[in-house]
Amino acid sequence: QVQLEESGGGSVQAGGSLRLSCAASGGTFGTLSMGWFRQAPGKEREFVAAVSRSGSFSNVIDSVKGRFTISRDNAKNTVNLNMNSLEPEDTAMYYCAARNSVVWSPRSYDYESWGQGTQVIVIV
Repeated sequence: QVQLEESGGGSVQAGGSLRLSCAASGGTFGTLSMGWFRQAPGKEREFVAAVSRSGSFSNVIDSVKGRFTISRDNAKNTVNLNMNSLEPEDTAMYYCAARNSVVWSPRSYDYESWGQGTQVIVIV
């Protein structure tokens, strides 16, 4: 059983930056592909970014390309989401997720473990 805990959320002005972190415990982090999802009020949860076991391959959705970067540090059992040039549309609860696979997935149901989320609010 892997436990995930997100941190780093907050309220920022449009155009600002945040770095979200996810700490994993209770499992073998190096065997997991990791993902970030978000859910805005009244909307469905959507895929944001994912990274493979080794960190060699990653992907982000088109709406955040050039602004968000996902990375991982297997020595520290953490995965990060660097968020730059934030827009009001980025406001959401952001969730960290893990799956026992060498490859990433954009589908929520492919992930086995989830954190409780961290809130991101972007204001004008």
